[in-house]
Amino acid sequence: MPLPKAIRRMAPDRVRDDPRLRALAVGTGVIPPRTMHSTDEAALLAELARGRRRVVEIGVFEGSSAIVLCDVLEPGAELHLIDPFGHQPNALREGAAATEWATRRVVERAARRTNGPRLQWHVDFSASVAQRWNLPVDLVFIDGDHSEIGVTKDWEMWHPFVVEGGTVLFHDARESQPDGQGLRGPTAVVDRLFRGARALVDWQIADEVDRAVAVRYAPRAA
Repeated sequence: MPLPKAIRRMAPDRVRDDPRLRALAVGTGVIPPRTMHSTDEAALLAELARGRRRVVEIGVFEGSSAIVLCDVLEPGAELHLIDPFGHQPNALREGAAATEWATRRVVERAARRTNGPRLQWHVDFSASVAQRWNLPVDLVFIDGDHSEIGVTKDWEMWHPFVVEGGTVLFHDARESQPDGQGLRGPTAVVDRLFRGARALVDWQIADEVDRAVAVRYAPRAA
């Protein structure tokens, strides 16, 4: 049982953000993983994943979004979790890093609690995993390297595996929208590929909220 939020707030930042202490606390369940998405974004992720058979998450961090996926994916589904772990300056703020063993324990606890999906861990960069990949995918959640180059590479290497009717969800990709939030890199990729007159014809924005944009593969008939 995690400590109450009021008690957790009493810890000074130097303790709360110490990588070793934080890993111990997260891994043992004393504190929950940092939530990297809003309530509405979590609801969208759950909606997109429900009933899917194979889901890929790029960028796991402490596992908060993977828990959302474990809650809705069925026991026969596969959840592939890709993260090199450690400090990644293009994915996380300065000083932030997740520890593999702690995140594994968090997500594996969630999968057991919900009788959830089969977990497949890929402790590696997403491009390296994509080079070895040969399976169809229903949903890809891109939330790793947030640079424009990194997001573009994730898109280029992973979208060919998405099945018709499948979805790619980009996080931190709505900085340009009046009601949106996000970061420059993911936003630039989404705006270039899916908005305006030069948008890809076989992919349409299916939904978007806060910092998240979901695009669905719907190829036009020849």
